[in-house]
Amino acid sequence: MIHRLPLCFAILAPIVSAAADPPNVLVILADDLGYADVGFNGCKDIRTPNIDRLAGRSIICTDGHVAASVCAPSRAGLLTGRYQNRFGFEFNGGRMEPDVMTSADQFRAAGFSTLGVGKWHLGPKPEDVGFDHFTGLMGGSRSYKPSAKTNREQRILRDGKDVEMEGWSYLTDFMTEEGMRMVRGRDATKPFFLYMSYTTPHTPLDTRPDLEKEYESIEHKGRRKYAAMVASLDEEVGEWLDFLDEEDLTNNTLVFFLSDNGGATINWSDNGFLRGMKGSYWEGGQRVPFLISWPGTLKPGWYNKPVISLDITPTTLALAGAEAKDCDGVNLVPFLDGGRTGRPHERLFWRMDPTRVVREGDMIVIKVLEDDGGTHKVLMFDLKNDPGQQMNLADRMPQERDRLLGLLAEWEKDLAEPNSKMEKVYRDNHRKKHSMDVIGRDAERKLP
Repeated sequence: MIHRLPLCFAILAPIVSAAADPPNVLVILADDLGYADVGFNGCKDIRTPNIDRLAGRSIICTDGHVAASVCAPSRAGLLTGRYQNRFGFEFNGGRMEPDVMTSADQFRAAGFSTLGVGKWHLGPKPEDVGFDHFTGLMGGSRSYKPSAKTNREQRILRDGKDVEMEGWSYLTDFMTEEGMRMVRGRDATKPFFLYMSYTTPHTPLDTRPDLEKEYESIEHKGRRKYAAMVASLDEEVGEWLDFLDEEDLTNNTLVFFLSDNGGATINWSDNGFLRGMKGSYWEGGQRVPFLISWPGTLKPGWYNKPVISLDITPTTLALAGAEAKDCDGVNLVPFLDGGRTGRPHERLFWRMDPTRVVREGDMIVIKVLEDDGGTHKVLMFDLKNDPGQQMNLADRMPQERDRLLGLLAEWEKDLAEPNSKMEKVYRDNHRKKHSMDVIGRDAERKLP
């Protein structure tokens, strides 16, 4: 585990001239990784030496978030820099229309090669929304065994054509090699944006036998298999760090590492002190491990104010001398270099009907609706003094509650109607998940 530095913000070395030498950008996105399943966040039973090595050269964002607590809408937010609700992408069954401007569109316009590997899960072809090249599956999950039978959404495609997987025994290993192949074959006169969208450690828990054997001491089979999945992801992070060194790219590559949402109940992940899991809007659903690394420019440290995946696009475009268009995220550089001492975001919002959330400072309000639009429940917490969300303050602080609910209502006025729906059984379970009586994995596991 990395020892905490006595910093509330990280410090940047003098920033290079924005447009003179923009860095490459590598986004390493894990899938359903728990907040407490990495060494730098205190994990004891799973070893993550390579992720911790990356953390040692990173700004560790302890209050890092994503735009949704489930896979597809979270990715839509990350890859646009916008609240995905603005273009109707609210649920896993949604899709992003081809006319939505993506981060890849903006990076391409700024002179980057735009590359992607892994899980897509967004709808239109990657090549139609700004990617020069993309290899991966169009759906949300598949077997990690390349020889497994797959459907149309699970096939591995390279720029729209089937990939021959002969010779590969494990999907995660293939994805890393594919990303490295793209970087080696890029136009070296341009910076690159590479979106490495791993499926690991999302189910199915198809482990590599050698890695599962390393965790024989873990008694619970589910946790043992999950540990092997995380170990696989950790190996890939190590491969990337070594690759960047070997290709002399380390000091001019900005690396983001995060998960697409909080740990899930079904993969035996662990969100530590955070309440809730993937799919809920407790902190454990959308607060994730979040690293920002740029050796030689970003000084490693701990940043304790809220940031969100929406910030990735405007931050990196600013370093390239370009202004992000239509982004809800912000350029983090002035906050990370100490030039601005406030919070990057005055407020953060989330919505996955029937639940919507507003956070201002350390206060967070969760509002859950009935199917007829009436209020089912309102919860309010002080995350500074109650990070585990154990004490509901909604009835104790009615004026503050109502003020924040008013801000939430104003934000919702600018959102589009969802382009898909959540089935009634899931809406009912969603309401139950946000009961103060539902605590822990076993309780949430009964409410998929």
